[in-house]
Amino acid sequence: MNDVIRVAVLGAGGLGKAAAAVLERKREMRLVAICDRGGILHAPAGVDSGAVIALDPKRFVCDLSGGYATNDSIGEMVELGRAGAYDGVFLALPNLPNEFFPSVLTRFLDAGVSTCFVDALKRTKAAELMFALGDRVTATKSTYLLGCGATPGLLTAAAVVAAQSFVSVERVKIRWGVGIANWDAYRATVREDIAHLPGYTVEKAQAMTDAEVDTLLDKTDGRLVLEEMEHADDLMLQRAGVVERADQVEVGGVLDTRSAKKPVTTTMTITGTTFQGLRATHTFTLGDETSMAANVIGPALGYLKRALWLRARGIHGIFGSTEQMPMIVR
Repeated sequence: MNDVIRVAVLGAGGLGKAAAAVLERKREMRLVAICDRGGILHAPAGVDSGAVIALDPKRFVCDLSGGYATNDSIGEMVELGRAGAYDGVFLALPNLPNEFFPSVLTRFLDAGVSTCFVDALKRTKAAELMFALGDRVTATKSTYLLGCGATPGLLTAAAVVAAQSFVSVERVKIRWGVGIANWDAYRATVREDIAHLPGYTVEKAQAMTDAEVDTLLDKTDGRLVLEEMEHADDLMLQRAGVVERADQVEVGGVLDTRSAKKPVTTTMTITGTTFQGLRATHTFTLGDETSMAANVIGPALGYLKRALWLRARGIHGIFGSTEQMPMIVR
């Protein structure tokens, strides 16, 4: 592992910009490349994170000094990977459609890129498609940690630790609250959440125009209340052996697109039975002052460092965030 881990970020939306902001505060990691659908910015000595953070949502990284336009920014990132220009990749891309992340990973695999990957993937069906690529990831001697944001990620990893108190787990309930002052900065994230609403599908949410999203949010006073979401926490916790069935895991939450203040406190609650036969509940609570970005990017970068640690020891393949522990990035 290099003294400074060179990081490439796929996506320059809300999470991509947040990754740039967090990486700017880290001495063990350096942002060296970032791309969006309009272009790519690669700087071996380090990308100007401040410029990325300040970039207007309607502009592209190719508009920044050193950036260049391309109609295939993923392909450019693949070529940088073939050249060994970075040590690890954070996929801060939209989770829509379910096949998108697998198609992106497949491009790296087809090119024989051997590196480390981490993402904040959320949907169960998408995660299943990703895990199916595990043998191919192993064949390229790459290491991929999947679902490493807040949920799945931080909260599901906490559930694995909390489950140690029990000989059997009855249920895991995750209730999240997210506040963003301007939904335009997190357009992909908002559409992903809309896809979970009754009457909506992944395809319908993806096809919505910004004006249609605005109309929906006007009807709900800017809030989306989501219940029984199709979240990969269930699959992750099954793989870790915490639960046996998907219906033992429940994920829901409230997104407020008109205020940075969390509408509800984010919690993970796990209920189980101890070896003495007593039923008990643990609750893990996130401070209301921590933003969605803080609770996604921090764990994702910690898991990326773990991915490099694993790969350096010859451990390759795809693992869920419940199967590994993130490392602290100084």
